[in-house]
Amino acid sequence: MSMHSFSHPGAESSRFQRRVAVARAVTLICFGLIIARLFYLQVQEHASLSAKAERNSTAIIPIPPERGLIFDRQGVVLAANKPVFSLEITPAKTQGDLDALLSDLARVVRIEARDISRFRTLLAESKGLSPIPLRTMLSGEEIAIVSAQRFRFPGVEINARSLRTYPFGQLASHALGYIGRINDADRRALEDSEPTRQNYLGSDHIGKLGIEQRYETQLHGTTGFERMETAASGQAMRSLSVQAARAGQGVQLALDLQLQRLIELLLGNRRGAAVVLDPRNGDVLSFVSTPTFDPNIFVTGVDRDTWKTLNESTDRPLLNRASRGTYPPGSTYKPFMAMASLELGKRAPAVLNDPGYWDFGNHRFRSHEGGLGPMNLFTSLVYSSNVYYYTLANEMGVETIHDFMSPFGFGQLTGIDLDGEVRGVLPNQAWKRKAYRTAAQQKWQAGETISLGIGQGYNNFTILQLATATAALANNGLLHPPRMATGLEDPDTHAIHPIAQPAPRDLKLRPENLALVRDALIGVTVQGTARKAFLGAKYVSAGKTGTAQAVTIKQGHRYNAAKMQEQERDHGLYMGFAPAGAPRVAVAVIVENAGGGGQVSAPIARRIFDYLLEGEYPSEEDIEAVQQGIGTTPRGKPVRLEDVRWH
Repeated sequence: MSMHSFSHPGAESSRFQRRVAVARAVTLICFGLIIARLFYLQVQEHASLSAKAERNSTAIIPIPPERGLIFDRQGVVLAANKPVFSLEITPAKTQGDLDALLSDLARVVRIEARDISRFRTLLAESKGLSPIPLRTMLSGEEIAIVSAQRFRFPGVEINARSLRTYPFGQLASHALGYIGRINDADRRALEDSEPTRQNYLGSDHIGKLGIEQRYETQLHGTTGFERMETAASGQAMRSLSVQAARAGQGVQLALDLQLQRLIELLLGNRRGAAVVLDPRNGDVLSFVSTPTFDPNIFVTGVDRDTWKTLNESTDRPLLNRASRGTYPPGSTYKPFMAMASLELGKRAPAVLNDPGYWDFGNHRFRSHEGGLGPMNLFTSLVYSSNVYYYTLANEMGVETIHDFMSPFGFGQLTGIDLDGEVRGVLPNQAWKRKAYRTAAQQKWQAGETISLGIGQGYNNFTILQLATATAALANNGLLHPPRMATGLEDPDTHAIHPIAQPAPRDLKLRPENLALVRDALIGVTVQGTARKAFLGAKYVSAGKTGTAQAVTIKQGHRYNAAKMQEQERDHGLYMGFAPAGAPRVAVAVIVENAGGGGQVSAPIARRIFDYLLEGEYPSEEDIEAVQQGIGTTPRGKPVRLEDVRWH
């Protein structure tokens, strides 16, 4: 008989009950954890998760503002905006070979070699995530053609843009500057300030030079934002809210564009600069640097060949000669030396003989061949005696010259509202110790002071500095910092709000000394080195011609322009103001490597004064003669300004 084992019924029941209890406990714990998690997510983290959910279902799209306009004192628009359609490529969205894509596009729409060159330049600066323009200003027909075949070109888009445009091309380009695409350096600068960075979301361009750069904050405006509801795929569904962009402020300049055009015409193809100021308030009526450049080429990105041409040209068209070019002032420095002699009592206006040279040590400093004879302060300026100012510089010494000239703005920043102004060099012993390395080079030699008296030697100033100092002389010693912009235009009301200007600096020049120098400068235009240029003028003006060496002439040699390379020849300068009794305009002009200032620069000043004081515009014959450096006294019949049609 087999034996079988049977479990006790009570024991089995007990084990079952324990298993049920454990299962119930685990279930309760799990439900508890779920409830706790739900509480945490739905109560404690409600606000945070709601915001995340909102962000996942919406997109914030920046709305770039319309850039403010720039216009001259008459309201003529110098920098504007126009709507265009642009063919753009986002490299990160393209598929396959970019070269093949460009080649395929060229079969559909006209694309020139310079378009591709510019595109590759911008591509090298880009991270590939932003659209890069290939062609701007597409025609309606081109838009239709590309749109119909767009499925063939991934990453290619046609976008509506507001394109900065400069209606007068090269005219006043050094004053206006230009805008260009934001590069890495610009982005780093923008990221230094979070509000500024946010304000440039969606913006592709920024001011690079001139007024566009200096007034970038005002011109740019305030970026707007649109909040869009999006699908899971990222596709926009509907607009939830819009914060409109606010257009930038307009900038009104003191510039007279028609005067600017006249001066650029008179300079022609020559290298030079001219600054015209109102000495009563510092307004910059004209700011000329030639040759110029077309700022429009930078708006969509300049191609490599054009950039190379601009940079490697011996004429250096990108150099702002008015505030960044430095030159020895030549004899235009003599009126300020004369003021120094009178103010400091270094020399009474007594007679000094000019034999045509002055010997100092073993060096002979040249003056007019054959000499000018007896010279006093009046005749030393009228006939531009070098000997008079050689000896004066020697009597004064370099430190005295430096300390007197510095308040006039020589070797200093003028404070003009343009970035990039340079100081030039107003030399003294401290400057030389910093400028040179060896002890022998750092020591100031007594003979180095002599040439400073005639605006040569280490003297190197900007034409802007010379114009500012001239305006101070014209304004009885009150120096106003030069200013380009006079007001900001409200984008909504179009009201012009004046820009506050600093108070003028009083140089505290004695009236009797100013009168002596002014009379001598009038003499320059009546009987002196500028008499031919001002023959027949209906007003009385004051001024001084100057000729500045571009290269040093060796001892014992004579200057002969015909035997020199063009860029080794002397510069011609002029400084002056008018009317002499109550000046309303002050000017400084330089024509590089063109010879004497009385022949090439004083005639330009004469036409500027005729324009501003008499309302006269020179004849075509006269403009051509001045361009050639042979137009001293005006030729032909001038035209009244109201009869000039040019824009």
